[in-house]
Amino acid sequence: MSLPSSPEATCTASASNAVELVIRGGVRDLDGTSLRRLLPAQGRRMIGPFIFFDHLGPGERKPGQGIDVRPHPHIGLIAVTYLFAGSIHHRDNLGMQQVLEPGSINWMTAGRGIVHSERSSDEFRKSGGSLHGVQLWIALPTKKEETKPSFRHYAAASIPSVRIAGVTIKVLAGAAFGVRSPVHVLSPLLYAEATMPKDSRLILPDDLPERAAYVVSGTVRCGKRGDPVGAGQMLVFGEGDKVDLRSPRGAHILILAGQPVGPRFIEWNLVSSSEQRIEQAKEDWREQRFATIPGDDDDFIPLPE
Repeated sequence: MSLPSSPEATCTASASNAVELVIRGGVRDLDGTSLRRLLPAQGRRMIGPFIFFDHLGPGERKPGQGIDVRPHPHIGLIAVTYLFAGSIHHRDNLGMQQVLEPGSINWMTAGRGIVHSERSSDEFRKSGGSLHGVQLWIALPTKKEETKPSFRHYAAASIPSVRIAGVTIKVLAGAAFGVRSPVHVLSPLLYAEATMPKDSRLILPDDLPERAAYVVSGTVRCGKRGDPVGAGQMLVFGEGDKVDLRSPRGAHILILAGQPVGPRFIEWNLVSSSEQRIEQAKEDWREQRFATIPGDDDDFIPLPE
């Protein structure tokens, strides 16, 4: 997704032994729906390979309203889109089309370069309704940055779910809590969703060095005496520390974890270990050398100047 820039997220230290930082996202309005950006943040640019985190909504769209993110390019990343409500119609220059519905996953590997658009589906635009979801970017390992671009869709029914001590966990990518997602990953990582009822606990895995939890709604704290952290905030945990999340009133959270892939440059929709590669991609987009999207090639997002 190519979206307007948001105020940069900020980090504050935490008194909890296991929580290194709490990230508070910068928020802006996107046509009546809030857009909260958590990564990159001042003081913390990445969590493992996760380099970008946008939380869209929740927001209501009236009949006839929708979103229209025009064609734009990506390199060096995997774009992962996951909805809690609403629908988005993906199109790309590979000829792939897919309407994303709640609970399913769009997993787009940009590699050496891809162009896509994201618009409200015809049905959603006609009826209106709630739009709510998250898009992540995962930086590709250095040796795979120029891999062949691809797009995969994983239906909601294919995503494994497990219930532990009353907490329902969906493992969206990677393996944890005794289950493995079918999503094809290119580096060690975990992306999971957890619904925590009132007075529940969840112990996070510690097999990956960098971990975080984002509070979509509700409130959590780390350990018995941790400070409560509410919606729109991300807790970043120390490597190897025991993470005991508790939710006295219930919460909906997303879990990120992964092995770092090394420093990355990020500019506009482009991610790379090389500044020169980003400049080349910018020039290619400026000169319209990227392939166009079949059926959606009448307009595009110009390179910001």
